[in-house]
Amino acid sequence: MASPNHPPAAATDAVLVKSVEMPKEAQKVEELDFNKFKGRPITAEDLYNGMKHMGFQATSVGEAIRIINDMRAWRDPETGEKTTIFLGYTSNMISSGLRGIFRWLVEHKHVSAIVSTAGGIEEDFIKCLGDTYLSSFSANGADLRKKGLNRIGNLVVPNDNYCAFEDWVVPILDKMLEEQEASKGTENEINWTPSKVIHRLGKEINDARSVYYWAYKNDIPVFCPALTDGSLGDMLYFHTFKTSPQQLKIDIVEDIRRINTMAVRAKRAGMIILGGGVIKHHIANACLMRNGAESAVYINTAQEFDGSDAGARPEEAISWGKIKLDGDHVKVYVEATTCFPLIVANTFAKDA
Repeated sequence: MASPNHPPAAATDAVLVKSVEMPKEAQKVEELDFNKFKGRPITAEDLYNGMKHMGFQATSVGEAIRIINDMRAWRDPETGEKTTIFLGYTSNMISSGLRGIFRWLVEHKHVSAIVSTAGGIEEDFIKCLGDTYLSSFSANGADLRKKGLNRIGNLVVPNDNYCAFEDWVVPILDKMLEEQEASKGTENEINWTPSKVIHRLGKEINDARSVYYWAYKNDIPVFCPALTDGSLGDMLYFHTFKTSPQQLKIDIVEDIRRINTMAVRAKRAGMIILGGGVIKHHIANACLMRNGAESAVYINTAQEFDGSDAGARPEEAISWGKIKLDGDHVKVYVEATTCFPLIVANTFAKDA
């Protein structure tokens, strides 16, 4: 019988379980102390160093920074070649202010190739023709529709911007079709692909605010396997009625060969993927052709319990051979506009 002056032994044994001794290399949780910065401005590097051992997603952000810096620093010992870095992002990222960061990365040749969705292509050009505005996630859809405003999360895009896009892009499609037809049967027969279309549009926009203007200038390929899934698809659809029976042909097979060949020939491959869906799988599947990328950073809020590729963690990609067995990887469960500026500030822009 337990003594009235002592707790039950079973309770004591359950609560006061003896711990094993922690290994010497175990990392202690660290706290961000703003007192350390008294008298001077706080830098992005200060925040990174203060957050990387904080725990939870702060530590995941710190891991992303470490992995990307490793991608940047690596050189092939024989040839001096750098890591081939594939950057992927969904269309909403271009609609947001992250577009400026993507543009800067491409302008300064920090990435080797881009994969995006149709919206991630057209919204870049549309922003050169008209502005996107802040709104609210709870803005009434019916009211916006009556006003000709299209909502993307808590942003709105006036529908006039898409009309301006049509006025700009259709004459270019006309010219591309003319060049395609004129080249038939010649040695230089034109075979348009999504990446060639984007390259051409980047040239035609001739606007330094555009991501794809800089991709054109720096000859960085931009892949979009779902090019028709957006306003560009609408324009291509309308264009078929205008030009019938002639039709612009866009070959996706040449592009899959091109991106897969880039991955196969890479001395080392790194993936930085913001969001999920087709952009995430397209990059990962290209890296499968080389038995996996050496480095991978996923940034998205999708969960894995539904079996979707969008929510799949890096360990699942390892099982498919999309990341190497000993590959360095992290998934950051944070909405990308919240963390990617801090990540870039501590990686690519650190020495800017």
